[in-house]
Amino acid sequence: MHLVIDGFGGNASKMWDEQLVRQFLTDYPDALEMTRITEPRVLVYDAPKSEDSGVSGFVIIAESHISIHTFPRKSYVNIDIFSCRPFDHDRALEDAKKLFDLDDTQSWLLDRGLEWLDERQGMAEAQAQRAALESEQEGGLEMSRPGFRRV
Repeated sequence: MHLVIDGFGGNASKMWDEQLVRQFLTDYPDALEMTRITEPRVLVYDAPKSEDSGVSGFVIIAESHISIHTFPRKSYVNIDIFSCRPFDHDRALEDAKKLFDLDDTQSWLLDRGLEWLDERQGMAEAQAQRAALESEQEGGLEMSRPGFRRV
């Protein structure tokens, strides 16, 4: 499942707030019963065209990722929540609106991982990927899992 949110209007000060974005990316995976496996990476981008400047943040979760890109001078924000398992997308949309006090949103919900036969198989694969990532973080790398390699 992939929730894509375009947010309009809202609070420009919140869109510039690196700490707000970092805290959301730190805490929100738990709120959706997902597993954060990295610390969020958040930075301010000072673009050549001033209106393209803003704050971007990304966190990897065992289920996939959450990303935020703000454009305060355009009163615009992009938020993606991508997970290999279902989550409460209505709640996530409402939480995004509240985070930046958005006046309006457009959102799309995409089904992902359709190659899995059923939810059980998808969850088994997500758990295997999580175990491999945890192993890598502890210094090893489970080389028996296809698609995992050190880069």
